[in-house]
Amino acid sequence: MSLRTRLLILVIAAMLVPASLVGLRFVQNRSSEINAALANLTATADDIASDLDEKIQGTAQLHYGLARARDLDTRDKAACSAFLSEVREEYPQFTGILTIDPNGSLFCDSLRTDRTLDLRDRAYFKQALVSRGVVIEPVFGRLTGLSVLQIAYPVRSETGALKLVLLASFNLRKFAEFHDKRLLAEKEILLVDSKGTVLVAPSGGGWGEPVGSSIAGSELLRFAATPDQKAFQEVTDREGRTHVWAVAARSPSTRDAGLYILVGRSKDGLVAAANRRLHEDMAILAVASLLLLAGVWILATVSVGRQVGRLATMAKKLGLGDLSARIAPPHPRGELGGLMTLLNDTAESLQQQRAAIADLNQKLSQSQKMEAMGQLTGGVAHDFNNLLTVILGNAEHLADSLAGNKELHRIAGDIATAAERGADLTRSLLAFARKQPLRPRDIDIAGKILDMEPLLRRSLGEHIECSVALDADLWLTSVDPGQLATALLNLVLNARDAMPDGGKLTIVVNNTSLGESDLDVNGEPRPGDYVMVAVTDTGSGMTAEVAGRAFEPFFTTKEVGKGTGLGLSMVYGFVRQSGGLVQMQSEPGHGSSIRLFFPRLATQPHEDPPLAERITALDGSETVLVVEDDDMVRAYVENELKALGYRIIATSNGPAALDLLRQPGDIHLLFTDVVMPGGMFGPELARQAIQLRPELKVLFTSGYSQNPVKMPDGVGDARVLTKPFRRKDLAAMLRAALSAPSR
Repeated sequence: MSLRTRLLILVIAAMLVPASLVGLRFVQNRSSEINAALANLTATADDIASDLDEKIQGTAQLHYGLARARDLDTRDKAACSAFLSEVREEYPQFTGILTIDPNGSLFCDSLRTDRTLDLRDRAYFKQALVSRGVVIEPVFGRLTGLSVLQIAYPVRSETGALKLVLLASFNLRKFAEFHDKRLLAEKEILLVDSKGTVLVAPSGGGWGEPVGSSIAGSELLRFAATPDQKAFQEVTDREGRTHVWAVAARSPSTRDAGLYILVGRSKDGLVAAANRRLHEDMAILAVASLLLLAGVWILATVSVGRQVGRLATMAKKLGLGDLSARIAPPHPRGELGGLMTLLNDTAESLQQQRAAIADLNQKLSQSQKMEAMGQLTGGVAHDFNNLLTVILGNAEHLADSLAGNKELHRIAGDIATAAERGADLTRSLLAFARKQPLRPRDIDIAGKILDMEPLLRRSLGEHIECSVALDADLWLTSVDPGQLATALLNLVLNARDAMPDGGKLTIVVNNTSLGESDLDVNGEPRPGDYVMVAVTDTGSGMTAEVAGRAFEPFFTTKEVGKGTGLGLSMVYGFVRQSGGLVQMQSEPGHGSSIRLFFPRLATQPHEDPPLAERITALDGSETVLVVEDDDMVRAYVENELKALGYRIIATSNGPAALDLLRQPGDIHLLFTDVVMPGGMFGPELARQAIQLRPELKVLFTSGYSQNPVKMPDGVGDARVLTKPFRRKDLAAMLRAALSAPSR
């Protein structure tokens, strides 16, 4: 017996048990489908009953509304009937809406028949006489002759006396037709009352009793009246056809009114669908078995065991995370060989992606860390600047007051010097956080570096060779010249410290264009045209770990007392705040290269604004409105301005300042902080203040500003006094603002 035959026999033997189980499962599925179809009958009946209950509730709400309508509170029969006719047009589910007097006679109705009816014999009217809620009863309407559900509501006066009975006749036939269309004629709907009267008969041909006939005493009516005894009822008609019926049991309102909702289906149709599904499933099983046998025959014919084993080994290694695994050649021809090549290529691609993901994760972590530290340092520096403003100002005041006491005068001077050093520290922090107030100008960087070259050479010392290479026709950039000089000096001093035994420093400036693959130190791409300033040294260089933290504030490899660790962080923040990026290359023993990229100026440079006229008198007598949220800073500014002769009005927020500006009285200048709590910052306050007083002068003060301070259109450039400030700076900026020409 061949191997193929043995394999086929083994496969057939192995298939017998699952095939039997699958066949048994199909039979069970047939039984489950029949049970599900039966359960669906009950669910359908309950759904119809629930819908009818909602219609009853909606009618009750309509009654409540009509009972309070003035058009109904009238003895004008024609007007009342006209009003109800308009209401009935909005609710076509009712055959009619009418009112009944307490004596049982019809007063007005939506059909405008002018007929006289005595409804005292109706059960719903009798019950409405003693009820305070909605009363329902299934009947045949006397005006229409249709099967309806009468929904009555007694309208009573404030004393409880019956004024009238509102009656809405809900059309049961239309209600059944709607649900019959929804069921697509798969099921039949039967509505009967508690006496067995057929209110709505099924539309199909399988039902023999017409509307209005009685099925009293039948097994179906007994089943409808006591649905809890069994779930379904089979009924055989005169022609021998059997139907299965289910009755709604979830609507107590309709059952209390004596209305039974039954849903039925032909037993043959119910079973036929399940039988058809069974035959289809068995056919699919047979075809699948034949296909499986054919596939086994083909696989047994082709020797694939060894190749499949190689594939399985490769897949197992990949599943264990070994992306270096490969299927060694030779590879067979055809699909198996192609699959082996594909697995090898996939493993190679996954290995590269893993390395790329690890690199991106490291860069993302670094970027998030730098951003978080920037937020922290920026907030600290802002609050610290407010404190330094008070310390520096009071130190100056003490120094002036203690001029006759040398020792105390020196101590006051030391306090002022320490405050200024603290201001330098906060400026570095704000530079890293990208929140320092910049004063960018359209400049030629090459010219600025040439002006600084003597200073840079003196800073390096004679033991370090310095060379500067500047390209011709450099693009213009918009940069703060002072911050550029500070940043360049920081880089040169760091390079000097990395070459204690001498070396070479090179400064290169040229035009360059960056693409998506050119990343800054945080791994972010910023493509575009830039002017690059590169500072390269031949010093000791940095390890990868040190280079990764080089731009963090307070990180330094220098000895205690020889560095704050804020130099490179300040450079990084200044360049990023200027819209550029920073790149760095460094290896131990091979020096370092730090490249700063400043965006190319897109528009033509504008002329520098004219210098302010020199201020000779620093005091004044004008009225100044001071807006400062920090109590200590506000108190300091008040004292200083009063000492200079100004009249002061002070407040802590923008809305209060606007209230003061709306009041009469002279106010010549608004002196306001840029960032304040309460939702209104200084620029917005200035905009509204100038609308109130067009001749008002404005001077801003700020501990930091993430964005440039912008004045309203047509006002001109904003004047900003940066915290902390000395008394002379405050006085000079104040006079400059007051002396500026009127708008």
